[in-house]
Amino acid sequence: MRLRSAFAVALFTAATALLPAASGAQAAKGPGQVCFWTAPGQHGQAWCYAPPGYAEAENGTQRHAASFDSRVAGSVYAISYTTSGCLYREIRRDDYSENWEWAGKLDGVSDTTMGCERG
Repeated sequence: MRLRSAFAVALFTAATALLPAASGAQAAKGPGQVCFWTAPGQHGQAWCYAPPGYAEAENGTQRHAASFDSRVAGSVYAISYTTSGCLYREIRRDDYSENWEWAGKLDGVSDTTMGCERG
């Protein structure tokens, strides 16, 4: 019985290795999330945020978020830390950008402005 289980695990592992991995764009963009990509056109590494609270950008998107797509029901706020405080940019429901002007500014995302100035 143990040999049969080991064979089943090996077969499953081999079969899943043959499946193509989902690209960042295919793996992201779920309902209730805003997703960011490291390249224009929603390509490259992806990271998604879902409210509530604040989260630091991850997966290479911090200060390199070249594009985004929001599926959040309300607004969320891109946060950028500066030497004198912080800035926010509102991201509304269904907002997206294929070539985001804030690409070099994103540090994290929050469901509030966190007391930052509009940027």
